[in-house]
Amino acid sequence: MTSKPRIIGLDIGDKRIGVAISDPLGITAAGLDTIERKNLRTDVASVMEMARRHGAVEIVVGLPKNMDGSIGEQAQKVQAFCRKLARASGLPIIYEDERLTTISAIRTLTLQGVKTGHNKDLVDRQSAAIILQKFLDRAEPPPTA
Repeated sequence: MTSKPRIIGLDIGDKRIGVAISDPLGITAAGLDTIERKNLRTDVASVMEMARRHGAVEIVVGLPKNMDGSIGEQAQKVQAFCRKLARASGLPIIYEDERLTTISAIRTLTLQGVKTGHNKDLVDRQSAAIILQKFLDRAEPPPTA
């Protein structure tokens, strides 16, 4: 099997950005890091550095839609961040619906015996991995017989 270019996944919040990365085969996503938000310029630079360091060719970003599918205030903040990130990095940004990913991340970590109350950075990383995994699952062609 040949290696595929890496994809970065982001869960962008007001305080932190969870970061995930695809494996070399483009099949699975894993939490990579959490960026503590400082300011727009520093946050964009931090994401760009991670993308560069891992040779990422695109960025999948969780878009926090409202439960009815509409775009609310938080989704607009994410889109504004991504416009700056796209201009600065030159990388394509793909939005992935992130509804309920934080709940899924907490459930997954709880099943693994991790206490999530004081591990918000771990929850954000896991959320980013779930967002990226949803994208990879949809993009992966079905196996041939």
